[in-house]
Amino acid sequence: MIDTVVWGTGNVGRAAIRAVEAHPALRLSGVIVHSPDKVGRDAGDLAGMDRQLGVTASADIDAVLAARPKAVVYAASGEVRPNEAVDDIIKAVQVGAVVVTPSVYPLYDQRNAPAELRDPLLAAVKEGGGSLFVSGVDPGWGNDILPLLVSGVATDIDVLRCQEIFDYTTYDQPDSVRWLVGMGQPMDYSPPMVAPGIPTMVWGGQIRLMARALGAEIEEIRETVARRELEETVTTKLMGDFEKGTQGALRFEVQGIISGEPRIVIEHVTRIHPSCAPDWPMPPTGDGAHRVIIEGNPRIEVSVEAVDENGNRSAGGNATAAGRLVGAIDWLVEAEPGLYDAIDVPLRPAFGKFGG
Repeated sequence: MIDTVVWGTGNVGRAAIRAVEAHPALRLSGVIVHSPDKVGRDAGDLAGMDRQLGVTASADIDAVLAARPKAVVYAASGEVRPNEAVDDIIKAVQVGAVVVTPSVYPLYDQRNAPAELRDPLLAAVKEGGGSLFVSGVDPGWGNDILPLLVSGVATDIDVLRCQEIFDYTTYDQPDSVRWLVGMGQPMDYSPPMVAPGIPTMVWGGQIRLMARALGAEIEEIRETVARRELEETVTTKLMGDFEKGTQGALRFEVQGIISGEPRIVIEHVTRIHPSCAPDWPMPPTGDGAHRVIIEGNPRIEVSVEAVDENGNRSAGGNATAAGRLVGAIDWLVEAEPGLYDAIDVPLRPAFGKFGG
C-alpha cells in the first residue's frame, strides 16, 4: 500500500480524501490542514463522508512529512499564493514523495515552465527522489487527454475547441467568483482572471500540450474577452445578491494560432444566472458541463457532466480533478523520479474501484 497524505481539505482536498480512500493501492496516512478549527478532526468528517477513517488532521507540516509518505496530494490553494505553494511542493518532493496537484498553473506544461520555477523543482527531485505531476479538470483533463482522445477518431480537423460552461452559483468560493472572475462587480471593474496575459498563463500550457501531441506548431497564443451585465438583480443561495447592471456573465478564449488561424481553442463561458447572455453557449442540461467540439470531418461533439456532493456540478468537476490526480499516484511511484505532464501520465481504467 502506498502511504498518501492529502494536504488541504477545501473543494479539491475533500474529494481527494475520498479518492485516496477508494483507491485499492493507496492508504491515507495523513491530512495537513491550515485552519485551527480543523486540527484534530477525522479525515472522514472533513471529507463529508458518513464514517470515520481513523486519520486525524494536523497543522504540523514537518511532522507529517517526517514520516516520509510515498505520495502527497497537494490540494492547498495556489491561485493567490503561488510561491508558497511551490515551496510546500518542494518540501514534499525533497522527502521522496510523489506529489500530485492542481495548484500551480505554469507547471501544467512543465517542459515550458520558467527556469526560475522549474530548476528548484528539478533540484528537489535530484535531492529527494520524488516526482511532480500537475493536472486538474480545466485546466486539466478537459483540455488535454479528453480532446486528444476524441481527436483520435477524427479524419481531419479544422478547429479543436474545448469549452467549460458553468453557472458559478454552484462554485463555493465567493471571493474567487466576485473578485477574481468579477461577478457582481461594476462593468468598469477589471477582473484579474482575464487581465491581459493571465488566461495564457493559466491555459496556454494546455494549448501547447495539445499542439505537441497533435504534431502542430503554435505560432502564437491570443486572448479574447467579452462580458455581459445583469438585466435584473439575482439572489443566489450561496453568495447572496448580484445587482442589476453588474457583471453577470463572462466569456473568454485562449486561442492557439496555426497557419494564421485559431485552430486549438479553450473557451470559458461563465454566468451567475442562466438569464444572462442566453445567446452564448449553454450546457446541455443543468448548471454546467465540459465540452469538446471538433470541427472537421466528421464533426464531433462530446459533453461531460459530473456531479458530486448532493448533485453539485462544480463539486463534480473537483472530484474528477482529484480522480485524475489520485489515479496517477501508483503509476508515478513506479516511474523514474522527475517532472511529468498530462501527455506523460496515462489515464487508465478504474481497476479495482467497483464498490463492495
